[in-house]
This record gives sequence, structure tokens and C-alpha cells, in this order.
Amino acid sequence: MAAATYSDQVPDAARWADQHRYLTGQALANAIQADHLPWDPSVRALLPFPSVLEMMANDMSWTTDLRNAFLSQQQDVMDAVQRERRKAKNYGYLRSNAQIIVSDGPYITIVPVHPAFIPVPYYDPAIVFFPPEPGIVISGAIHFDFFVTIGEFFRPWGWGYCRFDWDSHVVIINNAPWRRTWINRREYVHPYEVRQYRAEERLPERHVLHERTEQERTAAREGRHRVEEHRSPLALTLLSGQKVLDASETSYREGQEGKRKGWGRGHLCPRSLSTAIAIHISI
Repeated sequence: MAAATYSDQVPDAARWADQHRYLTGQALANAIQADHLPWDPSVRALLPFPSVLEMMANDMSWTTDLRNAFLSQQQDVMDAVQRERRKAKNYGYLRSNAQIIVSDGPYITIVPVHPAFIPVPYYDPAIVFFPPEPGIVISGAIHFDFFVTIGEFFRPWGWGYCRFDWDSHVVIINNAPWRRTWINRREYVHPYEVRQYRAEERLPERHVLHERTEQERTAAREGRHRVEEHRSPLALTLLSGQKVLDASETSYREGQEGKRKGWGRGHLCPRSLSTAIAIHISI
């Protein structure tokens, strides 16, 4: 949501994330710092999630609408989050599993089982916000086939210190309330540990660039494990291990079986349960 308020920066950030997809963990954090990227830290915080940035960049109308809503009606957006979560939960789609913990009460909260491993959800909004139709496999409508590791190296961009204060209708980012609105959007500066660089301070690219192939992008959009095609088979084995590759193939076959059973209607997308779920927290 915060990153969407800087929607003009999203396309460039999506391109950078795509080209540096092979970097993870500390190496990715180092590259973000070294390049002096001139985007707001809330945008840089999404660089470990290239498929999320790609979705936002490919649907700028939706991203701009989210920006306008969050800048002008933050409390209303948070109410919408709860309404949509309630629908998905009441219909049986949103539930605790091995990846996330869904808590009920006055407000529905969603947190990852392991805080350092952020699961990326895939689902069809045309399914999870409506009553199940005959033949729909509810348990497979929202699925998680891979994670992004968010360790201490991403702390400077606010990871680990973000949450919703539902009672107060406030979004907390980097342990501080997010106060950017439509009125103060030009001068507002949110407190982060990292420096904000100007466009002219950006340094020349010093990393090898490997844009994802169309096959890799399709795998990300469909929630399947993505084998980086530029790596040699030996490198893939050393980096991932044969067991991981075997598991990803099993996950893919199960996903295809789920589609044949009927729940995979339409295009699955890593969108955070409509306006409903904040990307920087979990689903």
C-alpha cells in the first residue's frame, strides 16, 4: 500500500527487480545499497518480490487507484481490508495452514508462521471473495508454492517492524505511523534507516543483468517454483539441491491437478486479496 503511493516509481523498480532476480538475501540488500536507487524505501522494500512489482507495473490503473485511495481514505481502505478478509474466511478459503496463521476476533490478522520467510499467495479474486460453487476445492483456492527470505539484511527498509494497528486504523511502517496523505504527499518523508537518493545520484549499474525469461515470469504468475534458466544445471544443484527441484516439480503437478479439479478458474495473481491484504505483512 505504501509503495503504491509512489506509483510513478513502480515501473523502474519492477524492471530493476526483474534484472536482478538471481540475487537474494544479503547479496540483494548489498546491490540495492550499492546502486543508490532513487526510489522511496517503501518501493525498495518490494525489490525481493519481482512478481509483485511486475503485477503492479503491468496494471498501473489498479496501482494508481490504490495510491489515490490510500492517500485520501486510509481508514476506509483498512475497513475494506477487513471486509474482504472476512469474506474469504467465512467462505472457507482463508484459513491457517503450514505457511500462515489466520487469527479471528474483532479483526482478522494474517501473519507468516516463520517471520523470516514471507509466503507469496496465488489465488483467483473471482473465487475467494464469493461463495464456493459446486466442484470448487476450497483448500486449494489460495496456495503458497514458494517463499521469499526476509532477514535482518532488509531491516533498513522497514522489514520486521511493520504492522496494522487496527483499533486506531493506522499502518505502522518501520515502527512509525504512515502519515502520507494526498495533502502532504509532496513534502512527507517517512523515517527510515536508509538514505534517500536523488535521481542524479544513482550510480552506473555494476551487476550482471539477467532478465527473467517468459517461462520464468509465467511460473511466477502461476505460483510455481521458478528455475532460473541462466544458471547451469550444476549451479542449480549446488544452490537449490536436487530435493528442492524435485519438490517443485511435485508442487507443479499438484497445482495442475488442482486446476483440473476446477478451482483454478481465471488468471491467478499475487495481488494482496484485492485492496484487502497488505503486501508487506503477509498475503
